[in-house]
Amino acid sequence: MKLDFTKYQGTGNDFVMIDNLSGSISLTTQGIEQLCDRRFGVGADGVILLEPSDTADFTMNYYNSDGTQSFCGNGSRCAVAFFRALGNEQVNYSFEAIDGMHEAIWRSDGVELKMSNVEFPTDWNGHFFLNTGSPHVVRFVENVSEIDVPSEGRQIRNHQDWGERGTNVNFVSIDGNELFVRTYERGVEDETLSCGTGVTAVALVTAFSRGVQPTAIHTLGGELRVNFERSDAGFTAIWLKGPAKEVFSGTVNNIK
Repeated sequence: MKLDFTKYQGTGNDFVMIDNLSGSISLTTQGIEQLCDRRFGVGADGVILLEPSDTADFTMNYYNSDGTQSFCGNGSRCAVAFFRALGNEQVNYSFEAIDGMHEAIWRSDGVELKMSNVEFPTDWNGHFFLNTGSPHVVRFVENVSEIDVPSEGRQIRNHQDWGERGTNVNFVSIDGNELFVRTYERGVEDETLSCGTGVTAVALVTAFSRGVQPTAIHTLGGELRVNFERSDAGFTAIWLKGPAKEVFSGTVNNIK
């Protein structure tokens, strides 16, 4: 199959974007893996198809590089930017994702994404666990730059408590009101330069456990911000803010 695509990145979290608003494109797991391969394909952390919706501007279908599906915060912000680039020049957007309906706002410096409400985190082996559309473990460390994220993240991701699907794992260190985060992502099965749902998880856990509402969250790929409100049951009005930029466009052949 011959396929047109555009590549986007949000703080280094990169995605192959495909316009499937006509509903005519169907990808296999093998095709998704092929597109994401950094040597034999386009290279990306995941694939996003923009598809039609009866109740929103579009549907975002996100696939990790291994073909599994989940919600993706940075991918959602990039999907909004891509949808806008297709000629839909609005300020306010709505879209459907695997975890439900979302709102987004276009800004000159990026995209603001409204996340789903999140329950308070729970304890897991002395660390924290919560679900921000995707499951995340948050572990505080003294110096995040010294952590072997692929090795230590893989061990937690594959712990028997999480079953076959596993969990994402975030390592975070704090300096005043600034956080420094590194993430091991399931589905990619490696460290990524940034993770939107992971950054959101870290911001909420930090507020819950340390009483700190971060002013900036630093990842290997850049800076993100998270605003939220606290309720009796958890967190509401959660907004993930950051850049979403086109990298290049092209056509690939022989996609399975």
